[in-house]
Amino acid sequence: MITALELDKAGFGVPRTLPELRTYLQAALEVEHLTVPVYMTGMYTIRPGTNRTAYYAIRAVLLEEMLHLTLVANLLNAVGGSPVVDSRVVAEYPAKLPFSGDSVPRIGLQHFSPDALRTFLRIEQPKSMTPGAEPGSGWTSIGQFYDTIRAGLEHLISDLGHDQVFTGDAVRQVGPEDFYNSGGEVFPIDGRGSALEALETITEQGEGVGDSIWNSNDRLFGEQRELAHYFRFNEIYTGRSYGPDDRPKDQPSGPLLDVTWDDAYPIHGDSKVSDYKEYERTSAVYERAVAFNARYAVLLGYLNSAFNGRPRDMALAIPTMLELRDRAEQLYRNPHPDPKYAAQGRFASATFQITDREDDLAAEEVRRNIQASALEAGEPIDLSALASDSVEAFA
Repeated sequence: MITALELDKAGFGVPRTLPELRTYLQAALEVEHLTVPVYMTGMYTIRPGTNRTAYYAIRAVLLEEMLHLTLVANLLNAVGGSPVVDSRVVAEYPAKLPFSGDSVPRIGLQHFSPDALRTFLRIEQPKSMTPGAEPGSGWTSIGQFYDTIRAGLEHLISDLGHDQVFTGDAVRQVGPEDFYNSGGEVFPIDGRGSALEALETITEQGEGVGDSIWNSNDRLFGEQRELAHYFRFNEIYTGRSYGPDDRPKDQPSGPLLDVTWDDAYPIHGDSKVSDYKEYERTSAVYERAVAFNARYAVLLGYLNSAFNGRPRDMALAIPTMLELRDRAEQLYRNPHPDPKYAAQGRFASATFQITDREDDLAAEEVRRNIQASALEAGEPIDLSALASDSVEAFA
């Protein structure tokens, strides 16, 4: 697989070779992954018991981002690639989304606020609302990025032949028996039809179907149709729900929503673990931030294993995500240890960083828990063999 840097030098455009297509799909995987900490931070900084509509709207988008991550991994596997979802793809926030153009700002970790929602809206902005990119300069909307991948896939199928493109081993595919998601369903990709359906799912859940505010979950999965991500976020931002006949360029015309921006833990989103370490003698924040990042490393380890030949390991990622939630709540309720930020009313926050030590310890725990769980294709999932105190290795 050629590197993103090499493609950046060549200029953004429709991938013309299989190595280029695989690189674009790896970049798409990283785009989906990079949004997860951003949305998590917005959700977990909401004070308990408040902004419930906003909390569950962000949570629903997060679940669908996990679906997108998995579908992109399936597509990359289907065309003979090897997904990378581990510490190698962890970026420092504010982060640039791979292959994005200059008009797409870096995305940072922000507490629940109008500024955070503006970031969310820019991430999910439909291509119909976004100026097109100049050739070679990078994508301007995620929908446009996936259109570029779709065009490259179609070109390669026509140029090389279907069976020369879809060369991946079917056992590497994550299926619905491996991962249940309430926002659509994971499915294996075995050819052009399922590949295009995956790209359609990702795009339409993000920006809506055609000239509408709705996703295609009703048609693709037999579920109730829901607002696409951009429009869910716009309801929160405007404090008003959409009506059934509203169009993408309309402002919401439905009932008011109860959104209280003050019911959040304000954070200094650029904080790093090294900032907290300065105050480790007087505050527990450093220890809790390290523990959070350790669980984050383990989560990525399970995902990387699941996407590289052990689909059943997706089951191990779910309880780890719940641990992240609990550890995040322990962080955000603490004042920032730096007196300067504490005086501004700022709270501590997760940094989503992974050190070499955490990476090594996570790899060992992932290996050990995979062996203990002995998850095999087609068998019921039983996680009782896993030690509940495994996190203590990072204390």
